[in-house]
Order: sequence, then C-alpha cells, then structure tokens
Amino acid sequence: MRHLFSLLRTGAGRGGRAGALVAGLLASVGLLAPAATGAEPRAAFSAAELAAAHDAVRAAGVPGTAWGLDPAAGTVRVTADATVTGSELDHVLRTAGPLAGALDIERVPGRFRPHLQGGDPVYAPGGQRCAAGFNVTSGSADFFVTAGHCTEGNPTWYTDPGLTVPVGTTAGTSFPGNDYGVVRYTNPAVPRPGTVNCDGTSVDITGPADGTIGSRVQVAAPSGCRSGAVLALNQSVNYGGNIVSGLGRVNVCTQPGDSGAPVFVGSRALGTVSGGIGDCAAGGITFYQPIGEVLGAYGLTLL
Repeated sequence: MRHLFSLLRTGAGRGGRAGALVAGLLASVGLLAPAATGAEPRAAFSAAELAAAHDAVRAAGVPGTAWGLDPAAGTVRVTADATVTGSELDHVLRTAGPLAGALDIERVPGRFRPHLQGGDPVYAPGGQRCAAGFNVTSGSADFFVTAGHCTEGNPTWYTDPGLTVPVGTTAGTSFPGNDYGVVRYTNPAVPRPGTVNCDGTSVDITGPADGTIGSRVQVAAPSGCRSGAVLALNQSVNYGGNIVSGLGRVNVCTQPGDSGAPVFVGSRALGTVSGGIGDCAAGGITFYQPIGEVLGAYGLTLL
C-alpha cells in the first residue's frame, strides 16, 4: 500500500484535497475499507491495469505532470510539479477512475520545463540558446544532436550570441512526442570532435548505450558537469501541453540553457537533456531523450 500512503500525502499540496479524494475514491470502489486499520491490502495490479492507468494520466492532460511505470512498486508513478493544483490532481484521479489506486503520486518543487535559456555556445536568432549534444555523422555530412524543442522553428545556429559565426542549419526535428533535433555543420572552420567537455576534461564518446535503472551517469551541461543515477525509463512529461514520451529520468540538476546537453555513462552516450526541475542548490530532476532513437531515425553514427 506504499502507493496509497504516497497519494494521501499529496493533501499537503496546493488545493489540499487530493488525499481525501483518493481515500474516497478507493473506498467507493472497494479498494479501501472505511476503517483502514486491519484492511486487507489490494492484490497487485495487472500489466493491463497499469497500462490503462498510464494512459489515463496522459488522457488527463495536466501540464506539469510526469509519469511512468515503477516496476519495483507495481504502480504508475506520477510526479506533479508546483504548478499542478489540487483540483488538477483530482482530475487525474477521476480520469483513472477505479484504477486510481495504481497511481503513486509525488510532489516536487519548481516547474517542469524544457530548457531554452542559458549559456551554451549554440545560438539561434531571437536570443534562444541551447547546448550542442553529441557530434554525429552520416556519409560525408556531420551533425550535432540537441533537443527538438530547441531546433523547432530555428533553422540556423551560431557559435556566438552576436550571430557572427555560423555553425550550421537544422536538418531534422521531432517535438513534441519526442524531443530530439539534429543540426548539420555547414562551417568547416568549426571543429566537431567525438568528445564531450565535462568541466574542462574531454571525455571520448565511443558509442551509444541504453539506460539501465541504477546506472551512474554524468550530464555535461553548460551550468556544470554533474553526476547522478538513472531513476526511471520510458517516462512521459507534459511540458505545458507538449507531451514527450520515452524519456529517461535522472537525479541530476540542470538549468535553463542546458537543453540538448549530453547525458553519458563512462564513454557511452545515453541521450540529450530534454528538461526538468532544479536550481542546482538543492538537487533536481532531469529528463533525457535516449540517443538511440535519433540515431536510428536519421541513420546517424556517433563521431
């Protein structure tokens, strides 16, 4: 019943009604006796029930929520940022209906957002700045991978905020749904090594890897190179109405301007930063777009 206790704790969140609603919902469908003491725990949810509960969270369409299966708990973990009101959580639970008990809800401070501002030397007209991720190649053409919400609507990229030194042009974007984009190098004077810069140390990237829960990772972001662990896979996030799915989640802080930054384990590329929460003083959450999907979509190979 860990997921039930987590749900009841959400009553402390804005709106304050989620805990009472969950208790009422579960009692009304026979999942919780009116007197919880001595009540028999509910049997584990089936795979079909968890899939239906997962789809219900997506269907609720509440910005500021992220969700995914928690295999260890046998629940769907729903993370709600500070913008999600109590009534919006109520809506999520009502949408799940009799499967509300399969949702393990947690509150986090801050706001989930794709990181578009900040400081990395790739700039687009209009003042948008993002991080160049991994360098990749296809035939005779070279590219860098970054976040799709960065390349969406931005055809040309530069090395400087004055937009005097061009890097290249956007060659592909997938956002929302996914969050990856590729920029083709057009300036031969711009170097494109197969390394990432982790606080001044060049780390050679030798190939891609799939994320594994518990793996130690690093994020080489403009705001700093930080370490953490993979907490979950196949996560979905609602960025203000733009839903992205299939993301990994790590307990690493990133900030605006870090979108597209490389996430890696050892010498292997895991993905690029999509967005998250954190002021890097008290930790944070970062979601990353797995690298394998973009490599396969465009027939690319890591440099």
